Amino acid sequence: MMNQIDWKRKLSSRKLWAAAAGIVTGLAMVFGLDESTISSVAGAVVSVASVVAYIITEGKVDAENAKKNAEEKDGK
Repeated sequence: MMNQIDWKRKLSSRKLWAAAAGIVTGLAMVFGLDESTISSVAGAVVSVASVVAYIITEGKVDAENAKKNAEEKDGK
């Protein structure tokens, strides 16, 4: 179906997480948080993005390796 969203790809997108960090930073400025809090929050968003991207990427690699191993096993 063409309407399905590829959440794995979306959540591993650096652009998405950069946009999220920008939104969070902008909202923090609007609500008058100090610069150190804004930096901490933006840093946390970027850190979470790195972990999510790593987990999703490693999951894809593991899935491909499992598929390859299964195909090799069936071929023998």
